[in-house]
Amino acid sequence: MTGSTLKYRYPLRHVMLTMSLVMAMLFSCSSSDPEPEKEVTGPPSVQKTNDMKVYMHYMPWFQSKPFAGYWGSHWTMANKNPDIIEAGGQRQIASHYYPLIGPYDSRDKDVIDYHLLLMKYAGVDGLLIDWYGTHSVYDYKVNAIATNAVVAELDSVGLQFGVVYEDYTAQNVEAKTDLTAVQAAQADMKYLNENYYPRKNHIAIDGKPLLLTFGPRYFKTASQWTEIFKGTQAPVFLPLWDHASLTGSTGGGEFSWVDFNTSLSQLTAFYGKASGGKLKLGSAYPRFHDFYSEGGTGTSYGYVDFNNGQTLQNTLNKATEYDLKYLQLVTWNDFGEGTILEPTVEDQFKCLEILQAFTGVSYTKAELELVYSYYLKKIKYKGNKPALATLKQTFQHLVNLEVDQARALLDSLE
Repeated sequence: MTGSTLKYRYPLRHVMLTMSLVMAMLFSCSSSDPEPEKEVTGPPSVQKTNDMKVYMHYMPWFQSKPFAGYWGSHWTMANKNPDIIEAGGQRQIASHYYPLIGPYDSRDKDVIDYHLLLMKYAGVDGLLIDWYGTHSVYDYKVNAIATNAVVAELDSVGLQFGVVYEDYTAQNVEAKTDLTAVQAAQADMKYLNENYYPRKNHIAIDGKPLLLTFGPRYFKTASQWTEIFKGTQAPVFLPLWDHASLTGSTGGGEFSWVDFNTSLSQLTAFYGKASGGKLKLGSAYPRFHDFYSEGGTGTSYGYVDFNNGQTLQNTLNKATEYDLKYLQLVTWNDFGEGTILEPTVEDQFKCLEILQAFTGVSYTKAELELVYSYYLKKIKYKGNKPALATLKQTFQHLVNLEVDQARALLDSLE
């Protein structure tokens, strides 16, 4: 792996952490430690003809002014202002692409339900949530609250989850608190062990919880990770591809990311090499088209063309070619890097339609549009108690895969 493969994901985060700090402290929806709600009995799973486990990489890092009182730095970067309405009625955001529902807040339950329902009807098995830990440094606590808001809804929709730990955050916690970096990471692992791993819908491999790290970037020896995991349940721990040497015996495999070669030679090499009995988590993505240069946060780290959906199709085909058991979709909503499967104004539902065909669900664009219609009505009828009662029933029909009943209720509100 070239150095740039790891680096491109990070420059934006350092710039935006400083931008987010004051706003997150002033406008956080909660000052208490975030706690996910108790799990409930889940609804039926979607039937698929493809038995490959498909997980969506998910970013919980967005804040919107209507919800939080400010626009988070992942919508603004250094020089964009979503309060400015541009030609066509779109807000000015730091991305080449515009979410179909507009810029949103990751803690908004209506947004979360919309996202999860779309994933369910596309055949996604669960989420791998980008996770900064729980410490009150920079915007980490705000992101933790958002993560718990997502986790709280997963059972009601019937999806699994795990986290992708950003280990470099421990270094920042050490700089801002009395904790050492190892102690900060230990506290994060303790939180996972007590609050996430016991949940029935947490992703497990051979009975052990799955944990990814994007790197590792800061802790680069097996002895450090052994110390970090001490006293907690040992996970199936996956570093980024070509980083297994940094985790040593604590590592349980690797996961791939974006291959900037049009030939997919890096993915081919990763899939083809012997795994030594360890887990290999593949990747599929629609494009890479970052906004770092335009957003004033650095230089671009590469470009992968959407090619009218063919890039996504090709990376899915590559996973099929090597008969992978597990696949990570990169990503649902990294608007800063353009790796977006979430419906956008530019691509509409195309990525999810391709995914539906890959996973082998019986659903089509019609069900995706139904979920979108459900979301629009949740916004339209805010404060209307009778309509919201109908929409609550609609949600239950949608999660129970009762499409005709859900459509009938939505039609009754028109």
